[in-house]
Amino acid sequence: MAATMALIGCSDTQDKNLPSTPDEDSAVITLSYAFFAPAQSFPAIQMKRWAEEINERTNERVEVSLFPGGTLLTASNMYDGVLNGVADIGLSATSYEPGRFPLINLTGSMTGQDVNSEIASRTVYQLTQEFGEQMPGLDGFKVITAFTSEPAYLQTIGPVRQLEDAEGLEIRISGDNSRALDALGITAVGMSQADAGEALQSGIIDGYAASREVLMDLQFARNVKHVTDYPLTNTIFAALMTQEKWESLPPDVQDVIDELASEMAAFTGQYLDEHIQRSLEWAEDEEGVEVISLSAEETARWNERLAPVNDIILSDADGQGLPAYDFVARMNELFETYRAGVQ
Repeated sequence: MAATMALIGCSDTQDKNLPSTPDEDSAVITLSYAFFAPAQSFPAIQMKRWAEEINERTNERVEVSLFPGGTLLTASNMYDGVLNGVADIGLSATSYEPGRFPLINLTGSMTGQDVNSEIASRTVYQLTQEFGEQMPGLDGFKVITAFTSEPAYLQTIGPVRQLEDAEGLEIRISGDNSRALDALGITAVGMSQADAGEALQSGIIDGYAASREVLMDLQFARNVKHVTDYPLTNTIFAALMTQEKWESLPPDVQDVIDELASEMAAFTGQYLDEHIQRSLEWAEDEEGVEVISLSAEETARWNERLAPVNDIILSDADGQGLPAYDFVARMNELFETYRAGVQ
């Protein structure tokens, strides 16, 4: 009996010393977050900020492993990779998959948008919330955040001062935005931003159309020496998680992610607008890049060429059964709302 009691006592002591199993509310959650472009690019800066904020706001319960630069998923397989469980969150440009996101891409492919990145970014995120159920491509996904570049500008090896200078050039642009270049007589080349640097060096392309922070961030100013000051189209970025992964997260973590979504859209736009000014100053001072202003007469010629593009884009989207006209009307309302807020 004494021996039996001793064994029971030892068993009790051992049980008390065993580590407790963490419950669901206290266990650390690790999320993988992938992006195709380098860590110094503005979408990757957003990734880092998001990772820091969610870690802090959840009292370090959520840790985020960042995979920029195509180290986990590339531009060609980003969203499918998320669906297949390769990454928990994937960030990519929706215009890289033109047929997949026809409604959300209207925010980027419509020309003549006189907005900066902050206004456009806040607008595009709000549109994903209001029209999300009508957006092809978002089925099965949770939108973590969405934002945009500034309008794209022609950035070329040789100067483009008039339409005649542009005709026949081979210019890289994200896939769904090619119609604006077509209207200007330019040959649009579809490729990711990550591939553009090598294409510039090898002479495969004569330049690209993109927001101007890449002059410094990706060192493109080493090759392109001219920026034509005429805004074209925007590139939309969306960070997506599968709905299944989203539903597996604790409610308080979901609340933090939702809280961050609109904040990150505004933060990214503000950061980019300020960063673009630094990039332009650096490119002009350090690399001798020239910013070309079109004359009023030449601007009118460009406007005339591009005027029919929006009508075609809207008609095509409407023909697919999408609420294209309502979407663009709401987009313009939000532009005005956020423009007033920024001012």
